[in-house]
Amino acid sequence: MYSKILVATDGSTLSKKAVRSAIDLAVAINAEVSVLYVVPRYPVSYFEGGVTVSMQEIARTEKQWSDKGQAVVDAAVQQAQSEGVKAKGLVSRSDLVAEAIMSAAKKTKADLIVMASHGRKGIKRILLGSETQHVLTHSVIPVLVLR
Repeated sequence: MYSKILVATDGSTLSKKAVRSAIDLAVAINAEVSVLYVVPRYPVSYFEGGVTVSMQEIARTEKQWSDKGQAVVDAAVQQAQSEGVKAKGLVSRSDLVAEAIMSAAKKTKADLIVMASHGRKGIKRILLGSETQHVLTHSVIPVLVLR
């Protein structure tokens, strides 16, 4: 079966359910869990020429996002470890969330990726994108999607 599970989270209620499910599965099959939070980079190019944002402000904002990601990961790792699951946390910085998830799965030698999906359809999916759909269609590692 599976021995190493990567679960991607963004700290939302839905992704917390995915973390819970990944931990439950890990307990049932005696697997390890890696918890991943992907931090986006500050969108500097959106504001080029229009709004002046100092480098210090950008660094402060990115640090705030990274700190939030680390807190989400730490809480999930603690939750897993309290149930006897070997777990580690990862915080990655990338604007390409799906690519970061697949890269982390490869680096951790995960044999299953667990993710949540909001199930957006139509124009919302086009405008907001679907990282889960991207991982589903491009990953060579099995993906468990929870809604």
